Amino acid sequence: MSLEPEPILLDVSAEGIAVVTLNRPAKRNAFDELMIAALSEHFETLKGADHVRAIFIRGAGETFCAGADVDWMKRGGERTEEDNQADALSLARMLKHLHDLPQLTVAFVQGAAMGGGGGLVAACDVAVAVKTAKFRFSEVRLGLTPATISPYVVEAIGPRMARALFASAEGFDGAYAEKIGLVQYAVENEAGLTAMMEHLSDLALAAAPGAVADSKALVRHVAGHAIDDHLLKETARRIAKRRASSEGREGLAAFLEKRKPEWNS
Repeated sequence: MSLEPEPILLDVSAEGIAVVTLNRPAKRNAFDELMIAALSEHFETLKGADHVRAIFIRGAGETFCAGADVDWMKRGGERTEEDNQADALSLARMLKHLHDLPQLTVAFVQGAAMGGGGGLVAACDVAVAVKTAKFRFSEVRLGLTPATISPYVVEAIGPRMARALFASAEGFDGAYAEKIGLVQYAVENEAGLTAMMEHLSDLALAAAPGAVADSKALVRHVAGHAIDDHLLKETARRIAKRRASSEGREGLAAFLEKRKPEWNS
């Protein structure tokens, strides 16, 4: 029997608020193959959990995530290119699982989010950081590139800012992360994180879960597409489908009857 604690903890409240905790505080919650596999497994489970309305990702201890575990990187240096590609693909797929979850996903950053930790932040819908939290995409200092996290970071902050931060490996704080769009909210302290968790939980519970999932899918479809007749017809089709859905009908009825809809009762 292993005495090692579970690398990932999952708690789901009766209301449907899930908290995923990176649980390697002695390693500053750095990624290794076991943590990545556990995250993937939990995200796959949560994807099919219809009662879950929001998913919050936190780090145990003083650090959100220090990026890649040193021992894991050392083992990678002793492996073949094919083995390293398989390892990297596991990380890439885990981030994709997170990015594609139908529920509202939120990262709460305290201490630091380095390298892959910043990728985890970028893959969420919303991120909240303490203003003094430290961020850095430090891969080039190690002769590496932030390849697997790049789709999510570029989506979050744009290609020019990503180029600057990837190529320079310049460190920045939570206040700057808010300025560039890597996080949406920068708060003063841990109490601020707690307050934001309550606020975002309330928002998630007030929203129709199917509409949340469809809204996320809508953004993925619209981003990068030309605003042409095809896109106009596609967006019209999507809103028409929503209006005819059970959630759409219930939402309108609740509004007209001045009551809460069934998903927020």
